[in-house]
Amino acid sequence: MRGMRAILACCAAIGLITVAATVIWGRGVSASHSPAARTPDVATEQYGYRLIAQTTEILGPDVADPKMRFTDSRLACASCHIGAGVEPGNLSLATAMNRYPRISPRSAGNETIQDRINGCMMRSMNGRALADNSAEMIAMVAYLRFLADQDAAMGASQRKAHDPAALKTPNRAANFENGRRVFEKRCAACHGQDGAGLAASTNLTLGYVFPPLWGPYSFNDGAGLHRILTAARFIKTKMPLGRADLDDDDAFDVAAYINSKPRPEMTGLDRDYPDRTRKPVDTGYAPYADSFPLEQHRFGPFPPIEAYYKNLKK
Repeated sequence: MRGMRAILACCAAIGLITVAATVIWGRGVSASHSPAARTPDVATEQYGYRLIAQTTEILGPDVADPKMRFTDSRLACASCHIGAGVEPGNLSLATAMNRYPRISPRSAGNETIQDRINGCMMRSMNGRALADNSAEMIAMVAYLRFLADQDAAMGASQRKAHDPAALKTPNRAANFENGRRVFEKRCAACHGQDGAGLAASTNLTLGYVFPPLWGPYSFNDGAGLHRILTAARFIKTKMPLGRADLDDDDAFDVAAYINSKPRPEMTGLDRDYPDRTRKPVDTGYAPYADSFPLEQHRFGPFPPIEAYYKNLKK
């Protein structure tokens, strides 16, 4: 436990992206997937950390054991949850455990933390679900519980100091030309002019140092980051890494530019949000409970749609 805390403290201090992190607990972890098996010894918070930091190496499409190939992207969970979720602010995992179970607008069902993890597996990771009793699921839940305990010890005042500045949504459609300029000037150095990312190895088995933002190895169109406002909030508070200084307009435009590019498509998205009035206004796929066009739901302007639903609630 002491070693775990030291590692997490180090990650938080340097704002480490652990997509292709140094292996801390050794490689070649095996796990039992038998429904009748007891919780394997490997299902620890340390293994949970590795699964989030080194997802491609353990669960990616090139893993030697076909049964362990759970993701079709070559992202890591830490591609978005920076520092394996330790870093405070946007997309931190520190409070994830405390938010579940809860009713999910997307499924209209009672969602557990395991359901939420699998939502990321199938959408952000463009893969398939883990069994609730698998060593991998148990380990990730153990790691999230550990982070929640550390967050509780931090206290509300310290946590509030890390709250990100809110994004003020521009009252206009996205400007793709400005988004392209911002991307080339501020993003391409890490993610490449073609958005293909910076691979950690020539054969991609170790994933990426800087993840692909579009193309076959990125998140699919059902992922949260495929929503423009969600992506813009993340970009404003976290990017460029170590120097997040984009204003609202630039973050908005570059988020739209990135999400206008091709990526894997998820089936069955029309079944999301059975109550269409609870569907986020920037969800980039139909059907909707309004008559605004698909293009406006994808790229704005969003305030008119927000005003429509606000009046609908009244």
